[in-house]
Amino acid sequence: MNAAVASWGRYPHANQRVLRINDRSAPLPGFEGHALPRGNGRSYGDVCLDDGGTLLDSHGLDRFIAFDARSGVLRCESGVLLGDILDLAVPRGWFLPVAPGTRYVSIGGAIANDVHGKNHHRVGSFGCHLRAFELLRSDGSRMHCTVDDNPDWFAATIGGLGLTGFVTWAELQLLPVPGAWFETETHCYSRLDDFFELSADSEPRWAYTVAWLDCTAKGRTLGRGVFSRGNHSPDTGDLRVPREGKLRIPVTPPFSLVNGLSLRVFNALYFARAPHQPRRSLQHYRPWLFPLDGVREWNRMYGPRGFLQYQCVLPPENARDGVAELLARIAASGAGSFLTVLKQFGAIASPGLLSFPRQGTTLAIDFALRGESTFTLLTELDDVVTAAGGAVYPAKDARMSAAMFRHSFPAWQAFEQYVDPRFSSGFRRRVME
Repeated sequence: MNAAVASWGRYPHANQRVLRINDRSAPLPGFEGHALPRGNGRSYGDVCLDDGGTLLDSHGLDRFIAFDARSGVLRCESGVLLGDILDLAVPRGWFLPVAPGTRYVSIGGAIANDVHGKNHHRVGSFGCHLRAFELLRSDGSRMHCTVDDNPDWFAATIGGLGLTGFVTWAELQLLPVPGAWFETETHCYSRLDDFFELSADSEPRWAYTVAWLDCTAKGRTLGRGVFSRGNHSPDTGDLRVPREGKLRIPVTPPFSLVNGLSLRVFNALYFARAPHQPRRSLQHYRPWLFPLDGVREWNRMYGPRGFLQYQCVLPPENARDGVAELLARIAASGAGSFLTVLKQFGAIASPGLLSFPRQGTTLAIDFALRGESTFTLLTELDDVVTAAGGAVYPAKDARMSAAMFRHSFPAWQAFEQYVDPRFSSGFRRRVME
């Protein structure tokens, strides 16, 4: 069928044919022109869109193939969601080695974008825990890919944005855990330097770390925020497993609910209500790791024009000054988000040729699309990132230039030889061709 499909950021829109894949052993269905594999569509920009082409929808590939509860090795089809894996594995003492900010990501999408989580400093990116996958090319050929078997294709597909072929199934090494609960500690801090001090203090003792920032703060309070850290805990106390969130934004409002006034009010209240003395608590993994999953269709609050997310990483030697410059420009613009995230990436290298995670500090923030002023601001942020030797994340992008992409991913030319000649995307045509 033909459909107008948007990304999670609701920008840009694209018209494409959608073909549902239901049988991993069957050849790809016939299509005209170019095509692109699609998972659950939780990428924010155009890496999951193929305007004028065909989306190969993996929702029909939602079956588990094998699970060894002794070793924690799981094999499943590429359309299985990360939340489904957690539902299966956690009661049996296993956990995803890497969990991004939402559990509504398919395992195929996690591979294509080499997702990362709050524990990157301990375990690296998603690709570091892949054992194997099958890659189906548009010519009907199939490759079994591991670090030893077709290793070049293994590296190109991890973080390869779905362009090397269609992943039919994948095998993943899970993480042993004592249960579904986290021991957490929350700190409120008043300046950017505190974030780096808390991160350094946390690294050897805490497996998960992340900070929320007040993106409206300026001057001496620039970078103030709430720092959270956590470890898997064997303790459950008398706590109940939280119910699935029923909150939902039912319709798209005619204008963005995220504006200068709402930003200032929300950020000030959130910071004021945060514990100003360190506070420990036991929390279930769902609300702690995936807070936004508790509000369904939250992307609607940005209105009909949608939003752009900007995520970058700056190398350690330039991170403090670079992040300060980025935050100063964002605060001066009056734009920003209710959820601005800052965290540290560790030194564990990803196996992916085009993977985004690398050692340094990563900042992620949403911007309501206000027209040309939004694009101008993000180009200014690109200039800061480029000067610092950093990179911008394709999975969150809908507007970076070819020059920015090539600066961020020097291996892009080596990657070209692995692209399936009949696969493409809006992102590829914008930055690679």
